[in-house]
Amino acid sequence: QLQLVESGGGLVQPGGALRLSCAASGFTLANYAIGWFRQSPGKEREGVSCISSSGARTNYADSVKGRFTASRDNAKNTVYLQMNSLKPEDTAIYYCAAAVACFKLRQYEYEYWGQGTQVTVSS
Repeated sequence: QLQLVESGGGLVQPGGALRLSCAASGFTLANYAIGWFRQSPGKEREGVSCISSSGARTNYADSVKGRFTASRDNAKNTVYLQMNSLKPEDTAIYYCAAAVACFKLRQYEYEYWGQGTQVTVSS
């Protein structure tokens, strides 16, 4: 069964940091680009970041550029999203998703999805 599982979410104060993980089972993550998306209550799901299958290329939404960093360890079949300098507006459910390439971080381009992990930034 093909599956992506996110972990690492939680409650953090503004200015704090979290590292999200996205682990794959049932398929080889190294064959896929991995996108990170987030969705806040009442808002549409938005693309946050993508890392290419090799890890050589990354892209980021303007709202997180300079604060978030995507990385991957293909030997562990896991992708990470390091989130620093977190702001209350980063509060959302974060999802990872797999695609054959990063494309333009549009949801329909991604084939496999995780169930999401909650990130709450609040004092």
